[in-house]
Amino acid sequence: MSGNVPQVIIYTDGSALGNPGKGGYGIVMISKNHRKELSQGYRLTTNNRMELLSVIVGLESLKNPGTVVSIYSDSKYVVDAVEKKWLFGWEQKKFKKKKNVDLWKRFLNIYPKHKVSFIWVKGHAGNKENEVCDELAVDAANSRDLLVDEGYELGKD
Repeated sequence: MSGNVPQVIIYTDGSALGNPGKGGYGIVMISKNHRKELSQGYRLTTNNRMELLSVIVGLESLKNPGTVVSIYSDSKYVVDAVEKKWLFGWEQKKFKKKKNVDLWKRFLNIYPKHKVSFIWVKGHAGNKENEVCDELAVDAANSRDLLVDEGYELGKD
């Protein structure tokens, strides 16, 4: 890799207390000597939505197009959908009978702007940064600053 190409590691996690229920996401972004943590809670959502939203927000937070990104996620739903190319088949079929279409479309808008690879990590298995993301997600879900997940609550799916 060229030294000029920005490289970022993003750890992500999502949580829903009740599923559906209050939820949140947690993100840890690491680049060279920089580290950033992001989180947000929602009043009513699902675990899969928060897992996917954490990836989207992480990618949308990147400033430089073409960034080489390694995303660590404990969500088989998200990792397999992209790495096994299921998502692109869903897109061709106009997401017929699929959930979270609003978020998948948002993902597909940001995904091609970077060089993204996914690494699945087992949740709650001692991966330090994944554990931090889990804590951020749960704390966000339990916070007072809860947003409306419009795609879920308003049935845009």
